[in-house]
Amino acid sequence: MRVLKRSLLLIVVVLIAAAALFYTRPLWVNDQILHYKMWRAGIRSHEVTLPQGRIHYYEQAATTDGPGIPLLIVHGLGGRGEDFANLMPRFAAQGFHVYAPDLLGYGASDKPSTSDFSITTEEHVVLDFMDAMHLPHASIIGWSMGGWIVLKLALDAPQRVDRLVVYDSAGLIFESTVDADLFAPSDEAGVGRLFHMLSPTLKVPPPFAQRDIIRTHAQRKWIIERSLAAMRTGKDVVDFRLAQMQPPLLIVWGTADILTPPDLGQKMHQIDPRSVYATIEGCGHFAPVECAAPVAKVTVDFLKSDPPMQSLELNLPH
Repeated sequence: MRVLKRSLLLIVVVLIAAAALFYTRPLWVNDQILHYKMWRAGIRSHEVTLPQGRIHYYEQAATTDGPGIPLLIVHGLGGRGEDFANLMPRFAAQGFHVYAPDLLGYGASDKPSTSDFSITTEEHVVLDFMDAMHLPHASIIGWSMGGWIVLKLALDAPQRVDRLVVYDSAGLIFESTVDADLFAPSDEAGVGRLFHMLSPTLKVPPPFAQRDIIRTHAQRKWIIERSLAAMRTGKDVVDFRLAQMQPPLLIVWGTADILTPPDLGQKMHQIDPRSVYATIEGCGHFAPVECAAPVAKVTVDFLKSDPPMQSLELNLPH
């Protein structure tokens, strides 16, 4: 009986400690669950040292026969490789060997105080990462700021890009009120604004989770400020170069995107009329997460099409 009571007491203590941990650090707990699910799906975590610093990345081999078609995915401002946890297994199941690095300053990668975290800097990080992975060329996907990075990369080094896909991408000149406070909110109203901008369908988490979001995001605000400052110089915009795009280009957009409106995608398609422009009905800027199934399908269809799809406009259901 005494042993049973001690066992029950231990269980109660563990449950209380777990509840306290979840209440004070819900993002950390959620990350542990996410990382376990990614590991179960066959996604592996690695690090590599580049000239810019140590870069963390996720890798998933093709789950079909053969070595797999190399596919590189680049996240957006304030993002990280985990953003593609829902997409990577879908691509691996279609024969792709997928790489998803954390850009310099983001996720588990180094955050050097001397970097400007500009589009050009991150472009060089991606190219050096490809060299380190022994990828002379690959198909490349970029989301949001990542789209801007890979658009510039494809224009600067077209021989490195087989096919290019951008999701809700930045990179063109447009009026924007985005600032570092959006991605590093300091109060509950700011958290609500962030979730609304990412997608009108996202539910704002409860107050205890909002406090953890505020604390966590505040730690990376200086990186976002530097990156946005570099973007605002305008030196990396691709408006006047996009018509020179050589690799086949797929442009995917959520029709409910507030952060980078669908008009930008339409403009990209008009500048490069060979491109394919696909909209996902009712999805916001978070389309690759909230609408992973249609985003993955149109991406795979484009990457595998022979000859390459071109000069199309598609509207896909949620």
